[in-house]
Amino acid sequence: MAVITGDGAVTTPNKASDTPRSDQAVSPPARRKLTWREKLRRDRTMIIMTMPALILTLVFAYVPMFGAVTAFQRYSIYDGFWYSAWTGLENFTRLMTDPIFWSAFENTLVISAVQLVLYFPVPIILALMLNSIMSSKIRSFVQSIVYLPHFFSWVLVVTIFQEMLGGAGALNMFLRQHGWATWDIMTNPETFKYLVTAQAVWKEAGWGVIVFLAALAAIEPTLYEAASADGAGRWRRMWHITLPGMRGVIMLMLVLRLGNALTVGFEQMLIQRNAVGRDAAEVLDTFAYYYGVVNNNFSYGAAAGLFKGVLSLILILAANKLAHAFGEDGLYRK
Repeated sequence: MAVITGDGAVTTPNKASDTPRSDQAVSPPARRKLTWREKLRRDRTMIIMTMPALILTLVFAYVPMFGAVTAFQRYSIYDGFWYSAWTGLENFTRLMTDPIFWSAFENTLVISAVQLVLYFPVPIILALMLNSIMSSKIRSFVQSIVYLPHFFSWVLVVTIFQEMLGGAGALNMFLRQHGWATWDIMTNPETFKYLVTAQAVWKEAGWGVIVFLAALAAIEPTLYEAASADGAGRWRRMWHITLPGMRGVIMLMLVLRLGNALTVGFEQMLIQRNAVGRDAAEVLDTFAYYYGVVNNNFSYGAAAGLFKGVLSLILILAANKLAHAFGEDGLYRK
């Protein structure tokens, strides 16, 4: 509003100091840093909900780690931790010169490599296929069927494969009826690594599908609409939008898979060990069980388990470093 001064001049008051210009950034008010007591009060509900899981993890995962000290002892269940003789690296020296241990280590690496190549891509492919189904009812039905074997025990899984592929299974019965030679896959040491991989795919692929479907749901739908408007087909949309959108989750799952590479299924191998022989089915977990627990040589089994744990830690750190090299967060950020 114009103001007439005493000398008759007309002036307009300057309100720049009262109202900021549109090109000036308005800084938000500084937030007060919460104290640890205020954070506990704010998050008390979530803390209470997670306490049972934390207690179970502490009791069954971290407390038993103190038992690794037996790897450096000649442990006796009668003397206990405190009075068993200390042997230093004797158990590890014996382990490094044991050909059975190196055979189990080789089997573990071979089976893990086969599962990484043949099993790891399966949940990704299934998630892409399910995501392309337009009907939500059909998608939910197929997902439930694929996910169901996750709840089966390994005893049941091996039994189902035995009924299908064993010597008296459905496959060999079909071959006999048509006069063809039979093939007992369940007792063939040469194909055992592919057999256990097929069992793992059938049992656990549905579990991985859930993770990758969640990653697909997080991709912005407008990206597909813009790509379709520009003339991109289904394969181009998958290559330039879907797979890059899943890359972070894929790298995370790959890091976890490599960290768990030396654990290829203790129960699965234990059940089928007698059918195919020790040379094909002996892995690090079964080696620690048979030559540690069964033979009452707990220190030797603990040394094998500690060797596996340290090597798994190195693998997961290396895989996480690889994820950072590809620009992903991995398990933790830099």
